[in-house]
Amino acid sequence: MACRSCRRQFTLLARQTNAFTEIQNAAALRQFTHQTFDPRRPTSDQKRGFRTTPRQSGIRDTIAKLFRQSTEPYRVVQATEDIYKACAREALYTISEKDRKAGTIPKTAEGEDIGEGKTMWHTDFNLPPTFSTWSQVTMLHMYLVFARLRNLERDTARSWQRQLVDHFFFDAEAKMDLSHGISSRTLRHGYLKDLFVQWRGVIAAYDEGVVKGDPVLAAAVWRNVFKARDDVDPRAIAAIVSWLRLCLKMLDQIPDEALYYQVEAVFKWPAKNELALVDKPARELEGQLMQEPPIQKVAV
Repeated sequence: MACRSCRRQFTLLARQTNAFTEIQNAAALRQFTHQTFDPRRPTSDQKRGFRTTPRQSGIRDTIAKLFRQSTEPYRVVQATEDIYKACAREALYTISEKDRKAGTIPKTAEGEDIGEGKTMWHTDFNLPPTFSTWSQVTMLHMYLVFARLRNLERDTARSWQRQLVDHFFFDAEAKMDLSHGISSRTLRHGYLKDLFVQWRGVIAAYDEGVVKGDPVLAAAVWRNVFKARDDVDPRAIAAIVSWLRLCLKMLDQIPDEALYYQVEAVFKWPAKNELALVDKPARELEGQLMQEPPIQKVAV
């Protein structure tokens, strides 16, 4: 496990370093092009004013900038790992080692391993403790973070989003190997490709729901999280939709510089709390709903 963790951290850091270098090179090229071909640039025969004379503070700023650039990949990897862990723990499940070795793991009708889970998503929303449930609930939380990261500068947002996705797929592959006994790397990579297709579909479906309204968003939740089952409680879907809207609003209120350590606080508000709001009659229906008359006891 230690070797797997080391490889994962090294790969993430290498990817982030390469991506950050590409971003810096692109920015430097744009700046060079702008300075070289800017028609407003002063000609060489103009006299230099005191305001253009280099100062010692410029050296300090340059050193500080270089230090930030060298430490940025480490900061991004660590911050996105913390954010990912907050997303992944919401629907955690375990597979009994004894059942796995004996081959007695219970299965769903689709043949998926059923583990043990005691989170809100398992107990209150009646979702089975499976890999599918864990991945869909994790992607649901990741989508909320993705939507908020879009407000950042484009290159920064892409860098953070890329690292967040890498954490998810590294963890998913580890679960396939360690929890479900899929030792074939080729087979795992095939499943990961299918999972990536699901992830892209999740982004498109939830984006459409956020833009077009709650009915479309509810349909996306029903298809992805509940696998379009017929026995789903509509109250559960409505509660999750309400929770999604609330989380998006809370994330939007977090300043950019505080986003990376306040995301976990947003997820501490459980989706099941929205059931109280779902059960509350709308204002338009107040006084119009028929109330059952009290049962009178008949004297014998």
